[in-house]
Amino acid sequence: MRTIRIHVDQPLAVGLALALPAQAGEHVARVLRLVAGDPVTLFNGDGHDFPAVIETVGKREVTVLVQAAQAIANESPLPLTLAQGVARGEKMDLIVQKATELGVARIVPLLTERSEVKLDAARAEKRLAHWRAVVASACEQSGRACVPEVSPALPLEAWLKGLADDGALRLALLPEGDQRASQLRFTSAGGLLVVGPEGGLGQRDTAALADAGFMGLKLGPRILRTETAGLAALAALQALHGDI
Repeated sequence: MRTIRIHVDQPLAVGLALALPAQAGEHVARVLRLVAGDPVTLFNGDGHDFPAVIETVGKREVTVLVQAAQAIANESPLPLTLAQGVARGEKMDLIVQKATELGVARIVPLLTERSEVKLDAARAEKRLAHWRAVVASACEQSGRACVPEVSPALPLEAWLKGLADDGALRLALLPEGDQRASQLRFTSAGGLLVVGPEGGLGQRDTAALADAGFMGLKLGPRILRTETAGLAALAALQALHGDI
């Protein structure tokens, strides 16, 4: 039987009774048609799964009782941050979803020289909430109990100025890059991977990245679309240096 995993953004503990979030409760009751006594698994991003049982299914809410706590050890030993130039429409959703499935530790939406997406304050807040919901859903599906952080969208140079000198390998996907994935050597700090939007990274972007110590990473002889490039790089790095 497939495990039904539900993200709950609150502290969880054995013996806790709680109502599921409205959207999750509606999915459990109307789509999955679960009933009292059926098992579900909750998680809140703290690295544990919390097996629970449905207590009541009502018209307006579903309540569950947490029965156990289980540590989940399926996070990659290679912590990677994907700093992705914001892509249009559903492309960004795809990138966020699949990066989560591939084990990314953090996602930073970037506004770069050639970004076509414009975000005012209200739209940026709405998109951030949406991307975080996509990440939570991807964790439900993939079995992750640690939820990757999604940062607010930032201009590239502002993000670079705030970077900590923590030893993470700094990489930017560039067609002219001279680094290959197989040649890289990571420390426990992992890596930062910058990917441009649809139009790629501009000259000001690449100059700023070079000044900040980023190396150009080349995946191969073909030019990849933005929704392919970062995911291909994550998969390659996880296969060569992580847990795939």
